[in-house]
Amino acid sequence: MSAATAPAVLDHLVYAAPDPVAAAAELAELTGVRPRTGGSHPGRGTCNWLLGLAGPLGAGAYLELVGPDPEQPEPDGPRWFGIDALTGPRLVTWAVRATGLAARVARARAAGYDPGDAAAMGRNTPDGRRISWELTPPCAGGGTTPFLLDWGATPHPTTAAGLPALTLEAFAAFDPDPAAATARLTALGGRWPDAPVTAGEAGLTAVVRGPRGAVRLGRGAVAV
Repeated sequence: MSAATAPAVLDHLVYAAPDPVAAAAELAELTGVRPRTGGSHPGRGTCNWLLGLAGPLGAGAYLELVGPDPEQPEPDGPRWFGIDALTGPRLVTWAVRATGLAARVARARAAGYDPGDAAAMGRNTPDGRRISWELTPPCAGGGTTPFLLDWGATPHPTTAAGLPALTLEAFAAFDPDPAAATARLTALGGRWPDAPVTAGEAGLTAVVRGPRGAVRLGRGAVAV
């Protein structure tokens, strides 16, 4: 099996917020683990905070908290992830890590799902480094369906020394048409036995655990 045809795996969950500073503080209060500043996305008007994910479901993945960057001017267009329309934090989408994105996109289209063309992306880290990656449009699948991401030569964020982490205990997607959503997942070449698609209003939920207990992420964060 070539790297370009190997199954895609969970890379990260995207938790978006209109006030990321307040959302980061809430996560820290609920879980007992404070997110680490990731950096800014130049031209996108956003910045992020990161928490590693551990456990059988989360190994090698992370949680990204993303929101408006007060250090940047207003972007030319809408911010990704529907951030400008959010009234509170929400688990909005997820990414799967893969290689050979152009070939994967072509195969997905042949299977009946268009994830969009892959494009280069990057951000500036707090220590002044520039990191880059390649990804398909994050909102192409409406959130229920993940986007593809290839880090290339950039070290994965979870390799950063001392990255604080939570245990990912559960993750699920909901869609009005679960059969169609599952077909989109399959078209991307992934394997998600622990992320079943269930009938319901489109959305995602995840349960993470820190020193202060378990927290459900979905439309906001709630201790469980």
